[in-house]
Amino acid sequence: MASLRASLLLAAALCALAASGAAASRDLRPLRAGFVVRGRVWCDTCRAGFETPASTYIAGAKVRVDCRSKTTGVKTCSFEGHTDRTGTYNILVADEYEHELCESVLVSSPDMRCAATVPGRERAPVFLTSKNGVASNVRMANALGFQKDVALPRCAQILKMYEDEDDLV
Repeated sequence: MASLRASLLLAAALCALAASGAAASRDLRPLRAGFVVRGRVWCDTCRAGFETPASTYIAGAKVRVDCRSKTTGVKTCSFEGHTDRTGTYNILVADEYEHELCESVLVSSPDMRCAATVPGRERAPVFLTSKNGVASNVRMANALGFQKDVALPRCAQILKMYEDEDDLV
């Protein structure tokens, strides 16, 4: 009798739970808690202005994601992070910034021999809205670069592979 009573109580509890909607179908859409801005920071060892086979990636570089108002240019938010051992950063941005212009920006390099920014490669735009057709919350930024003061000796040979035959005439 006690076993029957326990079974009936369990059945009643399950029915009540199902009726309340708590056990109904789960919403499988991902929750939007913000975005992850991902990119890499490299050292231009050849001073070429772009990544080459001699380029290295910088661990411990400081990167910031800044957002500014499209209308006033006033900074609305800033998030900082550091690169891991592969030179990759993943910066969590807490919200949606559909009406701002956001970009990843180099802050500093831990390698004093590769600490000057590569002109034009010190910042990269990122779009922090879910209203652009991108399903993932990860936003990829173009690679950001620092450069050495003096190119490595082997760079002359490396840069020859980028020459165009028309440039040699």
